[in-house]
Amino acid sequence: MLNEIYTATKSKMDRSVEALENAFKRIRTGRANPSILDPIKVDYYGQDTDISAVANIGIEDGRTITITPWEKPMVTAIEKAIMKSDLGLNPQTSGETIRLVMPMLTEETRRDYIKLAKAEAENGRVSIRNVRKSSNTEIKNLLKDKEISEDEMHEAEDKIQKITNEFIVVIDKRFAEKEKELITV
Repeated sequence: MLNEIYTATKSKMDRSVEALENAFKRIRTGRANPSILDPIKVDYYGQDTDISAVANIGIEDGRTITITPWEKPMVTAIEKAIMKSDLGLNPQTSGETIRLVMPMLTEETRRDYIKLAKAEAENGRVSIRNVRKSSNTEIKNLLKDKEISEDEMHEAEDKIQKITNEFIVVIDKRFAEKEKELITV
């Protein structure tokens, strides 16, 4: 019973770390990374579709992403979707290829992105603490239902805290990596 709670706790905390990593992917670093386009949806025959589903996305050089739609009419739809997004990128079209040149980040922009990354990391920590809280509630309910003893409850809460600490360390490590990536020119 307690093992199920531990397993569920780890699984939920893994999802929190995964969500943090996805949030970090959306924070630009000045280098070309196709995952920056993941949140953008394009109108494809009335359906909101990922750009990667209607075009080939590649990296031309360290700062340029190329998008080659599989159908010529999609060029304008993809351009519009990119301009509407909050990425602050200007698509440049030449024939059927769209190029996105990642501008160099200014010192101020870097600091803003670091603040954003810090906020995302804190959201991840809060999410993990919420998982800990719900797991501890489940453990207390087991005690209330007399399925475990008080000693087992305290041991279980300690184990949940150790799991929580491990995941907080993972989040701190991911944030440090992202901060270093943002600082590097």
